[in-house]
Amino acid sequence: MSKLALYPLLRAEVEAKLRLRWSPQQISAFLKVEYAQDPEMQVSHETIYLSLFVQSRGALRQELARHLRTRRLARLPRKQLPSGQGQIVDKIMISERPAEAADRAVPGHWEGDLLLGTRTNGIGTLVERTTRYAMLFALPQGLTAEQVREGLTKTVLRLPAGLRRSLTWDQGPEMAEHVNFTITTGVSVFFCDPRSPWQRGSNENTNGLLRQYFPKGRSLARVTQDELDQVAHELNGRPRQTLGWKSPTNHRMRPPPVPSHRRALRARLRPFRYG
Repeated sequence: MSKLALYPLLRAEVEAKLRLRWSPQQISAFLKVEYAQDPEMQVSHETIYLSLFVQSRGALRQELARHLRTRRLARLPRKQLPSGQGQIVDKIMISERPAEAADRAVPGHWEGDLLLGTRTNGIGTLVERTTRYAMLFALPQGLTAEQVREGLTKTVLRLPAGLRRSLTWDQGPEMAEHVNFTITTGVSVFFCDPRSPWQRGSNENTNGLLRQYFPKGRSLARVTQDELDQVAHELNGRPRQTLGWKSPTNHRMRPPPVPSHRRALRARLRPFRYG
């Protein structure tokens, strides 16, 4: 499900601007300024285009495409996404990540990485920045961008929508399909600067703890999801000094309350119905 399908207020705002003949680029830029502190009310222009033109992502009503200046009925992405090798395209750098993610004030912002067994196998690891809550996912079919996207998507969609706010990752080729991941989950991906693992320090620390369970050089190809869930459960039950000696499990994640400006937007859009 795309971000525009998940958040009806965002969809309503985008559709209203399309009716005013704004371009997707203009809409995306406007939302970034108008809702600077509310990432759920921000969306990339690529997601808007794909919601209009890709039938399986049709969160927006396709008749709105006639308001675009070119009035095209089909659109291809600017660049072909690689299958798992080479440079990552259309990446958004960590410098553009919302301030609420940087100061850990709002839960739902995650850091991720691969934990390798041998050079050809590993598992995926996710850590929530506010609570240090960890989630792990198996990659039994390998470390290609497609396999990582599928495992990551399945894991993230287990979370409530309010706890799917952003993901920070390094620039490894396993994230080459990050655009498709964002379209499916509504989670924006922000990439660390090269050779800057401290920019996702919570994940780095957690991966160090995971070496107690998965020593370097041990194949992880046959590790099951049930085994990973048990390891995550044990890890999340450990008290942490940084949490005042609470455990991530006890430091419960709660989606933030609806901001006052969004309540006002709801009232303003109430007379209209958007499908």
